[in-house]
Amino acid sequence: MASKLGKKRTAAFKRVDRTVRYKVSEAMKLVKGCKTSKFDESVDVCFNLGVDPRHADQMVRGAVVMPNGTGKTIRVAVFAKGAKAEDAKNAGADIVGADDLHDRIAGGWMEFDQVIATPDMMGVVGKLGRVLGPRGLMPNPKVGTVTMDVAKAVRESKAGKVEYKVEKAGIVHAGIGKVSMESDKLVENFKALFENILRQKPSSAKGIYVKNITFSSTMGPGVKVDIADATALSSAAEQA
Repeated sequence: MASKLGKKRTAAFKRVDRTVRYKVSEAMKLVKGCKTSKFDESVDVCFNLGVDPRHADQMVRGAVVMPNGTGKTIRVAVFAKGAKAEDAKNAGADIVGADDLHDRIAGGWMEFDQVIATPDMMGVVGKLGRVLGPRGLMPNPKVGTVTMDVAKAVRESKAGKVEYKVEKAGIVHAGIGKVSMESDKLVENFKALFENILRQKPSSAKGIYVKNITFSSTMGPGVKVDIADATALSSAAEQA
């Protein structure tokens, strides 16, 4: 016999017509309405882009600060020394260090969600490549996590900075908030992310750049989004 939760999930999935591309606001309301779990599910967006990430000149990568945060508490670790270390601490970094932080992470400590480093510390951080790389935590100047302005980087991370990178088959996944957030706040976050992705369009990309957009929650069904409606929300519409 199916569990009560199983029945709720089945009913939620039936609410979504897989053949329809919903307007952004409607899609977001559907995602929120399909919540069945007891925990506060994350709201994610998936973009299918017309790029081939196997070619370096078609790599799409960036970061954007969500205007309404992500609903998550981000723990930030910073590799810095001297005055920059003090800047990071004053900005709210959860842990700041150099060789000592390296040793702690190498020993298995991983209680952080973001890593920021000053350029001079990358020699130390690089030794942790096998630990941080697979988890997507290696600092990178392209997304602002290798920087001399560590205070700004820490504040942005704490405010809800989301990094993204195109994966195989041209897919970009990113979290834009929590189901508990208001629909209009989630839509604003989506708009900020979408505009950023549009600005990252490679000049070598031919044909349709944004092929599909899908919203979903952690346990909920995928809801397809009307690309024309999404583009109309964006100030970068002419780049779509």
